[in-house]
Amino acid sequence: MSEVKVNTIKKYTGSSITIGESGDTVDIPAGATLDATGATVTGITGDGKLLISAQDTTRNYLQSKIVAGTNISITLNAAGGNESITFSSSAAEVKPTVGSINPSVIENTASDVVITGTNFVSVPTVDAISSTGAITPANSVTFTSATSITANFTLGTDGTYYLRVENNDGNAVRSSSALLTVSDVPAWVTSAGSLGSIAGDFSGTVATVVATGDTIAYTETTNVLTNAAQANCSLNSATGAITTSDFGGSSTAATTYSFTLRATDAQGQTSDRNFTLTSVYDIVNSGRFD
Repeated sequence: MSEVKVNTIKKYTGSSITIGESGDTVDIPAGATLDATGATVTGITGDGKLLISAQDTTRNYLQSKIVAGTNISITLNAAGGNESITFSSSAAEVKPTVGSINPSVIENTASDVVITGTNFVSVPTVDAISSTGAITPANSVTFTSATSITANFTLGTDGTYYLRVENNDGNAVRSSSALLTVSDVPAWVTSAGSLGSIAGDFSGTVATVVATGDTIAYTETTNVLTNAAQANCSLNSATGAITTSDFGGSSTAATTYSFTLRATDAQGQTSDRNFTLTSVYDIVNSGRFD
């Protein structure tokens, strides 16, 4: 095999240099590097592979054409022996997300629920989905921003609900958990007002208050009933029983004690009621008078 060693090949005439003739094979040995930095290489290799601008590597060239979150198709077209590459992209689906809601507990009456998430598009539809699969559309939906919408629901059945948000382009999401709880507030059974007249210095159970709901806890919102300097009573948070070891404490004068009790259920809903207890001092002075 003949061998010619040169450092540079320059054209003799014309505007191009021809290496070999039609039908010849021009080999680049394995391990050799074809350096075309800054140049432009066009055409198709013998095995049909496309050559692109040598100003970039193939990887960088393709990456410059791809937008994150898009689908890319590459088409190889044959026309007069020239091959080209084209890029067509279609936007990826952008689904909404649901992060949190406020409030997380509502009653059976029409209630607003603020839904915080991402990718909301004005104006989405919102559904509440019960554990049985029943679907209740929101009465109305207000679009605030791409991250906040307000849905108004009237849900007549107590329970927990998933929320489903669907944008007007059809992209939708259902919350991964039952974020919304529908529950009645605690209902007081004991009537407001006087719980009776109690002899000063009385020791024992003064009264018991009752409210219905899911695991009710009783507390005082004022500082009268359980204040040692006033009514001097204790309130059982689980049973609602009001007891004392010395009703009225150090007081020796008839006094009406006004206070407010709160019933709180397992969902954190509350209901307050005002009550009174009156101390009496007379010759009996040793019992309860209702």
